[in-house]
Amino acid sequence: MTRDISFDPMLTPKEMLNKGIFGGTYFAELINYQNYPKDWFKGLSKECYISDKYLAEINYFKIKSGQTQKEWEEKGWIHEDDPRGWFEWYCKYFLGRRHQDDERQIKRWSAFCGPKGRWRSIIYSKIYNEGCGIKFSENVSPRIQQSLLHWSYIVNNKDFENWKKTKKLD
Repeated sequence: MTRDISFDPMLTPKEMLNKGIFGGTYFAELINYQNYPKDWFKGLSKECYISDKYLAEINYFKIKSGQTQKEWEEKGWIHEDDPRGWFEWYCKYFLGRRHQDDERQIKRWSAFCGPKGRWRSIIYSKIYNEGCGIKFSENVSPRIQQSLLHWSYIVNNKDFENWKKTKKLD
């Protein structure tokens, strides 16, 4: 595995599920949620993780975000050992599995929301341009923020301040 890529997700899979991700549909197809620790699901309504229908209200930002399984497959993002994509890979990685696909998935995470990640930079740019600061940023591009949450990233003041320094702002 490449060691120069910093891989530091902010949340555990359990914390992500409890925040509200994937419209509650994540475990509805292809994989068996019972293969994962029972405490990840403790206190959660089943519609939060095995809903047959995408429920935007389940998501933390109460908005539909993300692409379909079919779109993931068409883009070649799926490894046969993790047919539900990045989050399935992350769950297994978090539980200790190391796999031939680790480097690719970590690079995808980094490109999405790592320190120089595209969507991390975009959301901080939008927050800066809104002039609202992190404290009042939840209404700034909730779709992007929900997508970032799907990758275990939450907008925060420390990263916002670091982003501003790299852009030589303020």
